[in-house]
Amino acid sequence: MMKLDLKKKKLREINNTLQNLDNKKNERDFIIINPEGSHALCAGLNQEMKVLIKGHVGYYCAGMNQKAHVTIDGNVGTGVAENMMSGTVHVKGNASQSAGATAHGGLLVIDGDASSRCGISMKGVDIVVKGSVGHMSAFMAQSGTMLVCGDAGEALGDSLYETDIFVKGSVKSLGADCIEKKMEKKHLDKISALLKKSEIKNIKPDSFKRYGSARKLYNFNIDNVSSY
Repeated sequence: MMKLDLKKKKLREINNTLQNLDNKKNERDFIIINPEGSHALCAGLNQEMKVLIKGHVGYYCAGMNQKAHVTIDGNVGTGVAENMMSGTVHVKGNASQSAGATAHGGLLVIDGDASSRCGISMKGVDIVVKGSVGHMSAFMAQSGTMLVCGDAGEALGDSLYETDIFVKGSVKSLGADCIEKKMEKKHLDKISALLKKSEIKNIKPDSFKRYGSARKLYNFNIDNVSSY
């Protein structure tokens, strides 16, 4: 495991090392120490590798991730895994707002709580939050899956499209066009798979409720203007 120290190297230098791996050395296992809230750490990774960040980070950590497996042993700021395409990002602490924003693929796991707008405009990513999520989570979510083992704040799933949202705890309120939906076997199978990937063993798939789009906002109709 190659150690990268942010007290000895600049952020740009460390990101450059991870973004441009030396294939002759074939080094694929890294540990980053002393992050001290650095912003945009591990952004733009595009190859198979493992990165462990020991400490708290600022905003947009692991943004635009492709293929890499990034673990943050601490809390994260705004927009962790923003626009992620593939790979995994695992936050062992809490996440600030907009976790997984616009992400197209991969898996984002948050061991603690996520703040407001978790999964905003998500486009195919799977997001698992072992704690609770804040208000307007999955706002305008388009596809993918959000699994919340705790509670959800106000306006969950506001204006969402085809994203599946599963919540084990209570939901303060549902956003526009978001409704509770029937749970089918395929959804239980999906929950089971995500629980396994996230190494959650003490929760049963049938303890969740499913939420999704009522599909009434897809097309504007002047007769229903009060609903928009």
